[in-house]
Amino acid sequence: MTPRRFHQLDVFSAVPLKGNPLAVVHDASGLGDAEMAAFARWTNLSETTFLLPPTDAQADYRVRIWTPGGELPFAGHPTLGSCHAWLAAGGQPRQPGVVLQECGVGLVRVKQDGSRLAFAAPPLRRTGPLDDATLQQIGRALHLAPGDVLHHQWVDNGPGWCAVMLRSAAQVIGLKPDFAAMGALKLGVVAAQPAGHATRFEVRAFVPTLSVPEDPVTGSLNAGLAQWLIGAGLAPDRYVATQGTALGRDGRVFVERLGSDIWIGGDVVRCIEGSVSL
Repeated sequence: MTPRRFHQLDVFSAVPLKGNPLAVVHDASGLGDAEMAAFARWTNLSETTFLLPPTDAQADYRVRIWTPGGELPFAGHPTLGSCHAWLAAGGQPRQPGVVLQECGVGLVRVKQDGSRLAFAAPPLRRTGPLDDATLQQIGRALHLAPGDVLHHQWVDNGPGWCAVMLRSAAQVIGLKPDFAAMGALKLGVVAAQPAGHATRFEVRAFVPTLSVPEDPVTGSLNAGLAQWLIGAGLAPDRYVATQGTALGRDGRVFVERLGSDIWIGGDVVRCIEGSVSL
C-alpha cells in the first residue's frame, strides 16, 4: 500500500458543498485499471480522477477519469478539478497561463480566467437532431407531453450526451425521471430561465448506467450544450447556466465563445486534503 497525495474538491462552486465533488489521486503511476475502478466505486462520487505523467510530449499531465460504473474519455468537472489539484500540488505548466491536459479524447486546454479555471470545449463526436425512437424514449422517461420538447440534438463530446430543450426552467427542475425507461441514455435537459433571473439557463444531467442517476453539475454536458445552443442562435456568446437546483446544489457554469473556441469555466474549492493509501 503506497500513500499518495489526495484532494477532494467541489467544482463549479465557490462555496463548499454546493457544486459537484471530485476525488483526485496524485502520483497514480503503478495503479492498474482494477485498482482505479475499485477506488472510484469506493468514493461513490460521480467522478474520481488519477493524475499520471503525460505520454504526449506537449501535455503537462495525464488524467484518467472514472465513475463508479466505468472510465470516461473526457468529463468537464474532473478536468477543472484535476487541473486545480495539479496546480495546488506545485504543477508548473509549460506555457504560462495555459495547462495542457492529456485524457482519452486527446489534449484539452485549460486556462486561468481570473479566480476561475476554464477549459476549451473539445470537438463534438456526434451532432445533429435526435432520431424519433430516441425522442420517444426521452418522452417516456421524463413523462413529457407532446410539444414539451422545443429543440433536440446530439451533443456528444465523449460520454455520449444527447439533449433536449424544454419550455421552462421550472419544468426542468420539476422533472421526476423514470430511470428504468431512460435505459442507457446519457441525457441533458436545458431550458431558459425567466426574465430577470441571475442565470440564463437551467440544466440537468441524467446518467443512470454510470451508477450516477443524476450528476450535480456537468462540464462536458454544458460544453456540448454551449456548442449546440450558441451555434444554433439559441444562446448568446456569453452566458451563465445553473445546475444542481433539484439536488439542493447551486452550481454555476460560465460559458464564453472567443473566436473559434467555447470556454467552459467554473470555480473550484478544496474541501479535503491529505493522503490515501492505495
